[in-house]
Amino acid sequence: MIKAEALCKRFGDVTALDHVDALIPDGSVYGLIGTNGSGKSTFLRIAAGILKPDSGSLTVDGSPVFERPEIKKQFFYISDDQHFFPNATPEDLRAFTEIFYPAFDRQRFGELLSAFGLDPRRKISTFSKGMKKQLSVILGLSAGTRYLFCDETFDGLDPVMRQTVKSLFAEDLSARGLTPVIASHNLRELEDICDHVGLLHKGGILFSRDLEDLKLSIRRVQCVLQPGTEADQIPGLEILKTERRGSLLTLTVRGAEDDILAAFQPLNPIFLELLPLSLEEIFISETEVNGYDVKSLLF
Repeated sequence: MIKAEALCKRFGDVTALDHVDALIPDGSVYGLIGTNGSGKSTFLRIAAGILKPDSGSLTVDGSPVFERPEIKKQFFYISDDQHFFPNATPEDLRAFTEIFYPAFDRQRFGELLSAFGLDPRRKISTFSKGMKKQLSVILGLSAGTRYLFCDETFDGLDPVMRQTVKSLFAEDLSARGLTPVIASHNLRELEDICDHVGLLHKGGILFSRDLEDLKLSIRRVQCVLQPGTEADQIPGLEILKTERRGSLLTLTVRGAEDDILAAFQPLNPIFLELLPLSLEEIFISETEVNGYDVKSLLF
């Protein structure tokens, strides 16, 4: 389990992380979302032991990470900025990575290279951006770690490769309890893989929630009420947002499906339909309630 408590990091006058609290449970896929500059990369670099917190703490199973080589063997960090040794090949990088990760699976590395169509003896400097990202993912999955930290890992991958990588993450999650922590500015990219999400903005974390709980706790309601009846006349209904087009009301409502239906029943609506919200729509609704314009934060 990864736990951050009151985590702070500053670079001169810039506060990258401001008292961040987060809990990343084992065996989950945790999505860390936010705009560029929101603190995602800084959080991952602290989690990977590259940066030292100015204050607060980040622990893996209760142990601090910075300058702890034994703890660092439990995770693999895929940076957004790809840097490789000059003239190195994938085979060279495999030999180097094995030095630090005793559980490195050489057979799986070879199988994944072949499956992705990467030549183990070709110089990495001749690879495209997407091919370099693929190689980083292959190294991370072959390292045999408990945690995989991914900073904008899907950026630069084509749609087929994105789905392939997501499938591999899900496979390792099921087979050996891998916990991927994926930082991205794109909500849509993470919706079909993450089960926990945290939203960073200006160095602080706005939400850290179970995705399924989020989806079950907020819904869109489209309805046509009886003449003379307004939405604010519905007792026991927590309405986050109201839109009207003619007689059609579209409400964003917090609550369980049964409770929402029960609240509408006494009004005998002419038309009533409950619709699910996407992850993007959920976060827009949740952040607007807290006074943030999430559209300007994320897109």
